[in-house]
Amino acid sequence: QVQLVESGGGLVQAGGSLRLSCAASGRILSSYAMGWFRQAPGKEREIVAAISWSGGRTYYGDPVKGRFTISRDNAKNTVYLQMNSLKPEDTAVYYCAADVNYSGILSQAIKYDYWGQGTQVTVSS
Repeated sequence: QVQLVESGGGLVQAGGSLRLSCAASGRILSSYAMGWFRQAPGKEREIVAAISWSGGRTYYGDPVKGRFTISRDNAKNTVYLQMNSLKPEDTAVYYCAADVNYSGILSQAIKYDYWGQGTQVTVSS
C-alpha cells in the first residue's frame, strides 16, 4: 500500500499564489509517475499536471498552462504544485495521485493506482 498526503491548500485572493505538496509513503519499491487533479462542485475530475519519475517530462492541462508548475523531489518522495496567478475558476479540491507501476507521464485519472484525500483550494475574486 502507498499513502499520499496533500498539504498547502487554503484561501487566497485572485492573482495570488499557493504551493501544494504531496508526500508519498509506504511500499514504494520502484520509480513511479505522479500527477495532480482537481474537482470542482458539479464538475468532473480533471488533470492539472503530471510528471515523470525523472522529472524530465511534464504535462499540464490547458486551463493552467503558464501559471502552474509541477516538480518533484524523489529523495523526499514528494511532489509539488506551484500555483501562480490564481483565478476564481481554480477553486476546487486538489488531489495528488501515483502510479507505482509506471515511470512516465499519465494524464488520465483512471491510470493512477493511489490517491490522496485531497486539499481544498479556494480563490476569492
